[in-house]
Amino acid sequence: MVLVEEFLEILERPTIGAVFVEIMVFLGPVWIAFLVGITVGWIWKPKWAAWKNCKFDFSVPSSPSASVPSTSKPLGFQSSEAPTPSFASYADAGSEIEQFDSGPSRLNTLPISDEDLDHLWHLVERKDGGPTWKHMMDHSTPNMSYQAWQRHPETGPPQYCSRTVYEDATPELLRDFFWDDEFRVKWDDMLVHAETIEECPTTGMMVVHWVRKFPFFCSDREYIFARRIWESGRSYYCVTKGVPCPTIPRKDKPRRVDLYYSSWFIQAVESREGNGQLTACEVLLFHHEDMGIPWEIAKFGVRQGMWGAVRKIERGLRSYQKSRASNAKISHCALMAQVNTKIDPEYLKSTDGNEESSGTDIEILPAKREGSINIPKLLIIGGALVVACTLDQGIIPKTFLFNVAKRFGNIGKKASPRP
Repeated sequence: MVLVEEFLEILERPTIGAVFVEIMVFLGPVWIAFLVGITVGWIWKPKWAAWKNCKFDFSVPSSPSASVPSTSKPLGFQSSEAPTPSFASYADAGSEIEQFDSGPSRLNTLPISDEDLDHLWHLVERKDGGPTWKHMMDHSTPNMSYQAWQRHPETGPPQYCSRTVYEDATPELLRDFFWDDEFRVKWDDMLVHAETIEECPTTGMMVVHWVRKFPFFCSDREYIFARRIWESGRSYYCVTKGVPCPTIPRKDKPRRVDLYYSSWFIQAVESREGNGQLTACEVLLFHHEDMGIPWEIAKFGVRQGMWGAVRKIERGLRSYQKSRASNAKISHCALMAQVNTKIDPEYLKSTDGNEESSGTDIEILPAKREGSINIPKLLIIGGALVVACTLDQGIIPKTFLFNVAKRFGNIGKKASPRP
């Protein structure tokens, strides 16, 4: 614990300048090794990491109830699906769906129910009664606009909401694109494995197994989630959430993410050209997950990487658009996206009834006070990342990291004048 004692002694220096100087001397070699490691880790890729035979999908967050079977009242279906359809393996799929090898035994309950649709509808309408959404960013390109918000529930990880409008795109194209695991491998280099475990040819519901690549200082993450689509006119409610799967044993690596929620609402909207034509497509995304990383560090990583990920998705979409325009063969996953549950556009509104729904606010952050002295977040979070590199391996106790963060917070309070 000599390293810990030395570091804590540095934090006892009388002035902030002395603390900074000592920290830079103390962590200088570590920073150099850390930055070199990041550069090498992202540039170098061994041959065995090639994804020649991988299939995968995309998803991202919102409902903490990840795997509780629902007993909700049935929706007003317009399709001819059975009220309680059972899951079927690929081998049992109908003639319209391509045959595949069977996965594990079929599930006894539907992982995604009408309650999940109702929850997503309340999120879209800002009637879920959750905490205030705080603005994160606002970016745009000639063919896309993007806005993002975040909020912090009393329990659980941070939640994210985003609104993306794609020009010259249809809801059907976006629906198929997000579900198409076979095409995703061509643009999403973070997904190293994807496999469909089970599916329901009646509702289009699927259970999918993913392994996603994480930075070198963390082990990869494993996801097992169910997904399902409801169609309301030409709008689509797409629900994706983590579910338990005893047939796939839990391993130390990759580390399984149990709490995972990522759902979309897709609809046609007017183009930014203002011609009155519904030639653009709006995607509202609600996402949260517990990756096993300290939430403050995860928030910093999301903020820094979010816009880059959004641009990557947009490039993938345009490539997918060209592929579909060339009459390329539609993948099995995209065909499953077209098998969904149809509901009356007015039905979800009627389910809200006369009950008062608690609205969700969007907060406008006040301007920063002039004259306050703030320690740069990059320095604090960066230092925490250096320490957190070892958290995944258990080398440095998490309590030590929290103790250091607390001391930094106290220094920041002393440095800022009281109002």
